[in-house]
Amino acid sequence: MRAYLKRWGKVIFLSFILGFLLILFLFLGRNAIYSFIPAGTETVGITGDYPADEFPNNLPDEILNKTSKGLTKVQPNGEISPDVAERWDVKDDGKTFIFYLNDELTFSDGEEIDSNLINYNFTDATIERPAKSVIIFKLKDKYSPFLVTVANRKVFTKDLVGVSSYRIKDVETQDGFVRSIELESKSDKKKLKYYFYPTQTALKDAYVLGDVSKIIDINNLNYNEKADFADFNNTIVTKQANKNKIATVFINNSDSVLSDKKIRKALAYSMPDKFAEGERAYSPYKKDFWAYNPSVVYKKDLEYAKLQLEDSEGSSDKKIKVKLKALRQYRVVAEEIAKNWKKIGIETEIEIVDGVPNVYQAFLGELPVLKDPDQYTLWHTGQPSNITNYRNLRIDKLLEDGRTTYDMEDRKKIYDDFQKYLVDDMPAIFLYFPYTYTLTRK
Repeated sequence: MRAYLKRWGKVIFLSFILGFLLILFLFLGRNAIYSFIPAGTETVGITGDYPADEFPNNLPDEILNKTSKGLTKVQPNGEISPDVAERWDVKDDGKTFIFYLNDELTFSDGEEIDSNLINYNFTDATIERPAKSVIIFKLKDKYSPFLVTVANRKVFTKDLVGVSSYRIKDVETQDGFVRSIELESKSDKKKLKYYFYPTQTALKDAYVLGDVSKIIDINNLNYNEKADFADFNNTIVTKQANKNKIATVFINNSDSVLSDKKIRKALAYSMPDKFAEGERAYSPYKKDFWAYNPSVVYKKDLEYAKLQLEDSEGSSDKKIKVKLKALRQYRVVAEEIAKNWKKIGIETEIEIVDGVPNVYQAFLGELPVLKDPDQYTLWHTGQPSNITNYRNLRIDKLLEDGRTTYDMEDRKKIYDDFQKYLVDDMPAIFLYFPYTYTLTRK
C-alpha cells in the first residue's frame, strides 16, 4: 500500500480535487446547463373550434393566460386589479381610459414594455400612445365593463409576443381554424403543445390512442359501454366544477304555452335542489362574485309549482306538453328534468341536438359566465344573442344603466335588482356549474 501510494498518491489527490471542482462547477452552473438540454413536450387535448382570424384572444383561458397578461386582471371574485398597467385613470365622464404601464415588465423575448409595440385594435375606440409607458383609449360611449375587456384582451406585439413566462413557439391552422399551438417556457425550455378536437368523443379517442398525454374539461368519464376512465390504471383523474358556464334550461318566452310566467315558474320550482352533475346555481353569477345577490334562491317546491300551473292561463287545458331539446352531454339531466316535470303533471318530449336550435320551446344548454356583471347581450330586448326572446323594459333599463355606471356600489345595487327581476320572470332556469374532468397519464 505504501509503495502504491508513493507511486500514485499525487495522481489520486489531483483527481479528487479536479472531480470535486467539476462537481461544484456543474452544481453552480446547473441552470445554464439545463437551458441547453432539450426539454420534453407535454401534449394536451381540448375541444373547441377557434377561428384563426381571431387568434390568439379567442383561445380558452387555460391557454391564453399562459401566453400573456392583460392591462388589468380579473380576480376570482370579479374585482379588477393591475397587471401590465400598474394604474389607470378614467376621465371625460367615463369615455377616456388612461393606462400607465409597469416599466419593470418585459415581453417574452426580453424587449421592454412599450405602448407602441402593443397590438391593440378596438372597433368603438381610438387609441393614443403619447409616451412609451402610457396608452389611452377614447370610447364613443360610456362603457363600464371596459376594464374587464382589457383584462380579457391580452397584450401582444404584432409578432404574437406576449408578456408571460411562456412564448408562442408554433401555431398550426387548417381550414381557417387553429388545430394546435405550441408554447415554450422561457426558464426551462419546457414545451406545451395543445391540440384542438371538434368533439369530446374525438378528444377521448386521442387520449386512448396516445396522441396526447392529458385532456381537459371533459363532461364525463365514460369512454364506451365497456370502459370507464376511472378504471384506467395509468390515469390520474381530477374533478372540478367549471365556473365558466352554467347548465341552463332556456325557455322560449314567445312560445304560445311558455310565454306564461306562471308556467315557467312551475317548471323552475319542480327542479331538484342538488344535481349530481354539478354545483347548484340560481342566477347567472357565481356565489363568490362581487355582484351576486344571495337572496335570489328558489328551492324545490312541488306544491307551489302545482299552484302556479293551476293559476296559469293554460290551466284549462287537459295536459301541458313541453318539447325539451338538449345538448348531447346533457341527455341524462334532460331525463331527470322530465321526471320532475311529470310530478307536476307536465309531459316532456326530449330531443337531443348538437348545437343551439333556431326553434325550440325549451332548450337545455350552457350559459357562459361572464367576468363582468354586464348581461346586456344575453337578456336585453332585441339582442341577437338573447335566444329566449325575453322582453322586459325594466330589465332593459337596468342593463343599460349597469354598463354606464362606474361606481361599484351603485353597480351592485343595479345588478341586485337585475337578478331579482330576472329570476322572478324566469326566462331561463339556471341549474348548475357542471363538473368536468381532467385526465393525466402517469
